[in-house]
Amino acid sequence: MAEGEKTRLVAWSREMREVHHRLRAALRATREALEDGGDAEPATRELLLFCRGFCTALTRHHRGEDRTLFPAVAAAHPELGDTLRRLEQDHSMIEYLLDGLRKAVDAAASPGELDRHLEGIAAIMENHFAYEERRLLTVLDALELDADPGEALGGL
Repeated sequence: MAEGEKTRLVAWSREMREVHHRLRAALRATREALEDGGDAEPATRELLLFCRGFCTALTRHHRGEDRTLFPAVAAAHPELGDTLRRLEQDHSMIEYLLDGLRKAVDAAASPGELDRHLEGIAAIMENHFAYEERRLLTVLDALELDADPGEALGGL
């Protein structure tokens, strides 16, 4: 295997770590905007933008995994079927929580209510990311997948 090929194979685990890092940072920024924002219109607009951006990015990430990455992992490692099903269930649960957050933002919910939504998302998301990384990073180090990282991991 040529050095460039090896680098491409290892890149999938690095790509996943980087996407997770960026999503964690986006969630922190969203929560900080909520903590800093008052009733003023600019703060409300800022929070809305952070929430919309975060929700969209996380949804794209999970859809990319479900559509592109997980089928490739399942084909190469059928023994990970239960793991992949659990991760896909997590994706559905997170999407449900994100929908609740979107509705709360649209309804101009109180900062306390918005924080409760974000706290729930943060807890599930962190648990999901940690499990995914424990179970898949080693597999991704050797995964041969000819796909654009943005397509497979929901480019940020």
